[in-house]
Amino acid sequence: MLQFLNYWRILMNLYKKIALGLVAGVALIATGCSKENKEDSSAANIPTKITKKTTVTFWHGMNGGQRAELEKLTAEFEKKNPNIKIKLENQGSYIDLQAKVNSTLQSPNNLPTITQAYPGWLYNAAKSNMLVDLSSYINNSKLGWGSATKSNIRTELLDGAKIQGKQYGIPFNKSIEVLTYNKSMFEKYGIKKVPTTMKELAQVSETIYKKSNHQVIGAGFDSLANYYTLGMKNEGINLTDKVNFTGKDSKKVIDYYAQGMKKGYFTTAGSAHYLSGPFANEKVAMYIGTSAGEGYVKKAVGDKFTYDVAARPGKYTMQQGTDIYMFKKATATQRTAAFKYMQFLTSKSTQLKWANATGYIPVNDSVVKSKEYKENTKTKLPAKLEGAMKHLYSIPVAKNSNAAYSQLDPIMAKILYAAKNGQNVDNQIKAGKAKFDAAWKQ
Repeated sequence: MLQFLNYWRILMNLYKKIALGLVAGVALIATGCSKENKEDSSAANIPTKITKKTTVTFWHGMNGGQRAELEKLTAEFEKKNPNIKIKLENQGSYIDLQAKVNSTLQSPNNLPTITQAYPGWLYNAAKSNMLVDLSSYINNSKLGWGSATKSNIRTELLDGAKIQGKQYGIPFNKSIEVLTYNKSMFEKYGIKKVPTTMKELAQVSETIYKKSNHQVIGAGFDSLANYYTLGMKNEGINLTDKVNFTGKDSKKVIDYYAQGMKKGYFTTAGSAHYLSGPFANEKVAMYIGTSAGEGYVKKAVGDKFTYDVAARPGKYTMQQGTDIYMFKKATATQRTAAFKYMQFLTSKSTQLKWANATGYIPVNDSVVKSKEYKENTKTKLPAKLEGAMKHLYSIPVAKNSNAAYSQLDPIMAKILYAAKNGQNVDNQIKAGKAKFDAAWKQ
C-alpha cells in the first residue's frame, strides 16, 4: 500500500509539471502572437537588420527581357545582402498571376511573402486583414526612409498603391498612356501641331483621314476601358458605382469616339489588342497606348519612317502597372528582408537600370528628372516623360471596381462596332449600362 501511495505521489508531481509546462507553452504562444500583432502596429518593434539566413518568396508576372532584368537586379541585391535570399517565382501572365493569388487567398499559409499585383486584386485580402500596412516600414528612419516624401517615389503612384487609405503596396513596374504619332506623316499632310486636347485629336485625325483619301485612319485607343475612364475623369467624374452610364456626361464621352468611328477617322485595336501593328504599317497615323510598348514600336517601325511620342491629349493620363504587396503570413524577419528588397527596387540607381532596360517609367521621381535618364536616346519617352505625367490617375480601389473596369472594354467595343456599322448606338449603351451596373453589384 505504501508503495502504491509513493507511486501515486510521483505520478501527480509529474502531472503537475506537465500541466505547468503546457500552461507556460500556451502563455509563450500567446505572448508570441501578441508580439507579432504588436510588430504590425509599432515601428519600434520592427527588426532593422537581418542577422540570419532569410528567404523571401516573390510571385511575379515579368517575362522576356523584363524577367531577365528582374533576375539580374535581384542577384545584385542578394550580393549586397548575403543573408537574404529572394526566391523569384514566375506565375506566367498577369491573368495567371491574378488567378494564382485569388485561389491561394483561400489557403493563406501557401501565400508568398510578397507579390506583384494591382490593388483591385487584393481588395478582399485587405478587408480580411491579410496584408501588411507598410507605413511603419516606410516611416522607420533606420530601415525605411523616415517618411513617404523622402522615398522620392511619386506621390500619385504611392497613393495608387493604397487600399482603403492604407499603404499596403509599393509601386514597382509602372507605365502611363502616351500619344505615339507618325512624325513623317504629320509633315507629309501639313500637320504642324501635335494634338494636346481631345478636340485637336479629332480634328487632326479627320484631316489626315481626308488628305490620305481615306487610306490612313487618324487615331485610336488601345484600351477602351481607359478611354472611357479618363473621358469621364476629364468631365470631373471618378470611376465609382455612382457613374450613370446612360447619363449626359457618359453619352458625351461615348459619342466622341462613336462619331469618329462612324466617320472613319477613328479605329479600335480589336482582337489584336494593340494598335502598334497598324501604326508600324502606316495604316494608322497615331494611337494612344502604354508607354511600356515603345520598344516594340521602335523595332516594328525600323527605318520606314520617323515616329515620336507626346503627352496623352486631355488633362489626365492613366498610370498602370503593378505594385508589390506583402502578406501577413510572413515572419517579422521576412517582412524586414522583403521591405529592404522593395526599397532596393525603388532606389534611384535600380530604377534607372530598370526603366532603361524595360521601358517602364521610373517610379522614383529623382530618376525622371535626372540628366542620365532624359539623355537616354534609345527611346523617345525619357525626354518627354516629366511633361507627360503631370496629372496621373488610377482606378479607385473599391468593392468590385476591378470587375466594373474590366467590363468597360467589351461594352465599349460593342458600342463602337455599332457606330461604325450604322447600327443603333443607344440600344448598345443601354445594354452596356446593365452590364456595367451588374459588375458593381456582383
